[in-house]
Amino acid sequence: MTRTSKIEKSKLGNLSMIFNQAAKWIARTTGHPGAFIGAVGLIILWAATGPLFGFSDTWQLVINTTTTIVTFLMVFLIQNTQNRDSEAMQVKVDELIRAIGGARNTLLNLEEMDEEEINAVRESYIQLAEAARKELESGKRKGKGQARG
Repeated sequence: MTRTSKIEKSKLGNLSMIFNQAAKWIARTTGHPGAFIGAVGLIILWAATGPLFGFSDTWQLVINTTTTIVTFLMVFLIQNTQNRDSEAMQVKVDELIRAIGGARNTLLNLEEMDEEEINAVRESYIQLAEAARKELESGKRKGKGQARG
């Protein structure tokens, strides 16, 4: 790797870090009840100014443009937050699989498998669940109490 590409990669890393920090802050702030109340307040203020501006096309365009821009930007922030949360959850699940004796370590990278492989794993768990239900039902009918499932 050349010195120039290392510097560029470093700049991208810094930019990514800044974006992630900003995304976290914005997600926390906009997810707060105060942000919702503030948004409702702005809409009420906008509606109240309608008579002042004669409910003109420009008056309507202000709210349409504002909401479109906010929605557009929020899509990226929500996706960033969702990606980060999904990755964190995956690492936690992977750690649980790794730490539990008898767990199938092949599931550690399940998200990297193709759909056919995932369906095969899912089918094996469906069969395990069906067997456990049958065991539970037969245990109840015979008065043995509940079977493990």
